[in-house]
Order: sequence, then C-alpha cells, then structure tokens
Amino acid sequence: MKGTDVAKAASILARGGLVAFPTETVYGLGGDAASEAAAAKIFAVKGRPRAHPLIVHLAPGDHGRPPRLDGWAREIPELAKRLVAVAWPGPLTVILKRGPRVALATTGGADTVGVRVPSHPLAQELLRAFGSGVAAPSANRFGGVSPTTAEHVVHDLGSEIDYVLDGGACSVGVESTIVDFSRGMPVLLRPGGMARSAIEAIVGPLALADAGAPAAPGTLASHYAPRAVVIAVDLQDVPSAVAAARGTVAVLAPESAFLLWVDLPALAYRLPDDLDGMARNLYAALRDLDAQGVDVVIAALPPAIGLGEAVGDRLRRAAGPRDKS
Repeated sequence: MKGTDVAKAASILARGGLVAFPTETVYGLGGDAASEAAAAKIFAVKGRPRAHPLIVHLAPGDHGRPPRLDGWAREIPELAKRLVAVAWPGPLTVILKRGPRVALATTGGADTVGVRVPSHPLAQELLRAFGSGVAAPSANRFGGVSPTTAEHVVHDLGSEIDYVLDGGACSVGVESTIVDFSRGMPVLLRPGGMARSAIEAIVGPLALADAGAPAAPGTLASHYAPRAVVIAVDLQDVPSAVAAARGTVAVLAPESAFLLWVDLPALAYRLPDDLDGMARNLYAALRDLDAQGVDVVIAALPPAIGLGEAVGDRLRRAAGPRDKS
C-alpha cells in the first residue's frame, strides 16, 4: 500500500510494522530501532545477513540542531559532535558505541551503531510523529539496486511491507557517507552523499578502513547490483570493453562522453554530466537498463571527486563478484 499518510505510517511503526519512507539519499525500509522483533522483520524481508547492521534514523533536535543521542549512542568524541553539528540533517552516518536503547538485532550484534538525521521533510515528519529511532536499510532486496522512488520500493517488495510513504524521487540518489568514530579517530567506511572534502574540512584527514573497522552497510565487495552484468571501466576503456562484451550491451556514461565515440555498437544510456545529477540518476538508470533486458552494462567511472567518489564506489560494487550458489 502506497500513500502520503504520515500518521498512519507512524502508527504502523508503533505496533511493530514496517514502513518504507523517503530520505534525501534513497528510500529506507523502516522499523522500530528499539525492537528486536521489528529489526528481525527488516532482515527477513530484505534477505539481509543478520550480521550486516542497520542505520538508526533520528529526527532533528529543536531548531534543526542535532538530536540528543542519549540512549542511542555513547562515548561521542568531540570531533564527531563538531561534524554532526554542521552535517545534520543530511547524508552523513556516524558510527559510535551502541547505547542501551538500540536493539541488539539492529546492530547485527555489534557494540557499535550507525546514526543519522535525514534532511527529507517527510522523513523528519515521520520520525517526529513516531517519536523514536527508526532502523532502516535501503528498501530493496539485499545486494540489489537501491530504490529512489516509491514505485521502485513497490516493485521490489510489494505487499511484504505494511506501507510505503511516498515522498517523490530522492534528491541525492546515493546512500549516506559513513564515518566511524567508535575508535576515536575518524575513518571513512563508505563514500556517499556528503563529499569527503566537506567532511575533512571539519575533522581533518579521514583514515581508511582497516581490518579492525566495524561492519557497516553497503561495504561488501558485491552490492547495488542489477540483474545485468556490470563492467566498470575508465572512460577511455569503454570502446574496448564494448568490443569484448557479449549479448545486449549498454553503455552508461555522462552525456558529453558519447561525443567521443562514433558508431559505438551498444545502447547509449546518458547520465547528466554534473556529478550531483549523475548520482541522483544512477540507480534509476540501472533499473531502467534491467527493464530493457540489457545483458551487460559498460559503466564509465567518474573522477573520484565530490559525489564522483560515491558513484564510482557504487559502480565498482555493482561490478563486484557475485555469489554463484
């Protein structure tokens, strides 16, 4: 069932149900973050491994300030406080030590929790009406292409969830950036909707994830993958990748790039040239190509600056090795 009734959506969450809702990044599959049973439902509907943690979404505090994290997280470093004061509401998730209000199932059994405050007005309205934290991964099957419209959610999950709160198309289009503060220093776990440069301007250089980093959403080698095979290559390597591909082939690239290629024997799928537009349209493009029955997508990697870093990350994971079992 799809609609715009926030009160109904909040009531469903309050009685342990699942609601898909819009954020500025992608649509989330939401349940009560304090409920073991609700978290278990999310994992079951997505087909998500239980050890792969969920992000807790909170409403902004008064006058748009960051919310109090009492009970949701503990041991919050000063650098983390400084960052969220600027970045929230927005496409940033911080990993902190888990507080007692968070269901253990929500964190995949870990002693850390990812927390963020979305900027989408309908998400904020829902979170305020519910009055508590909402655990939400993307509202699609685990490992697949994330949804950026309510129609995508209905297509993927249909009647398996109780309500889809329709807030239109997502404005950012790729998931939040994830920064780990659970071990003190800031570590980039996933590039996303807030650019690395904007974060580093506030907290200094971000370290790279190491073997001791906590588990975080969207960091598996294969993720965000359509049915079609994705081959991610640098722009200059697109023609040779097309020549080597078999079946129905499409090229996913910025519009201006197609001026470089004459008579390329592939379907041309043009993304906007600007990085923001590229990110906003990426997942819808991958879904469209699946709907057209394409076998292989040759995806041109953008420069790793701004949102280009997140787009490149998603394309590389979409091209990652898939479980053949």
